Parts: sequence; structure tokens; C-alpha cells
Amino acid sequence: MENHFCFKKNRSKIKNISFASFVIFDYSRHLKGGVFILNQVVLVGRLVKDLEIRRTDSGKDVATLTLAVPRSFKNMDGTYDTDFIDCILWEETANRTKEYCKKGDIVGLRGRLQTRKIENVEGKRYRLEVVAEKITFLTKKSEQSEKVCDETK
Repeated sequence: MENHFCFKKNRSKIKNISFASFVIFDYSRHLKGGVFILNQVVLVGRLVKDLEIRRTDSGKDVATLTLAVPRSFKNMDGTYDTDFIDCILWEETANRTKEYCKKGDIVGLRGRLQTRKIENVEGKRYRLEVVAEKITFLTKKSEQSEKVCDETK
């Protein structure tokens, strides 16, 4: 991805900056010459259930996970709502996540939004989901501290 290249190239100039801030910093220079379009999602939430890996017809491993992400504000009743967001994990990211995470664990996820068309008896529907590019396991375990699985490597 372009942002990985730019980060490595400019690493000496950028210190102590979060990923979200870096994305804004890195791509803001492209706004001078016109509009720059960015499809980037960063989520932190809990796994709703254990991962199940499937194999596609082409032999690739794929898993779908649902992240429970609480909102940062209260609703009219004074409670916090939670969004349940479907995410797709491919190959090594799926396998490592299944190996190290279980239901209830907290993970950080960086990816992109994708729309998928589903046709059934009722007609066409579109489903919005997140395709994970990087997962960070945030739940601390006795033998495991923070681990990272990066699809771009």
C-alpha cells in the first residue's frame, strides 16, 4: 500500500504519531492538486464469536468475524449502543486470528470498506463489510502480549 511506502520513506521526519494521524498527515498533501479519495477503516472491538475458517474454490482461506464496537456517546435512554460490524479476513490474517483469539477478545483492525451484491429470491441487496488488512491482538494473555498480523507483508 502507498501509505506503508511513504511511512518508511519519511520515517525520520515522523515520530510519536498515531496511525490515524499519520493517514491524515500523509494524504493531506494530495489535496492541494485536487480531491484525494481514501478508503480506510480503523476499528477496535470485541469478537462476537470464535472464528471459523472456510476455504474458497480457489484454495484460499477466508474467515468472517463480527466485531462489537460500542459507540462513544449515550443514546436517548442514557445507555451506550453497540454496532456489530462484519469483517472479512484472508489467508494468514485469518489463520493467525483463529490461532490467537477467541470470543470476547479485543482486537484492533485496519482495513477497507467493500460492498458486495447479494441476489436471492427477494431481489438484489448490497452488503457493506470491512476487509481486514491488519489485525492487532489487544487482549493480554499470560504468555502472549500484543501480537500483530499484517496482510501486507
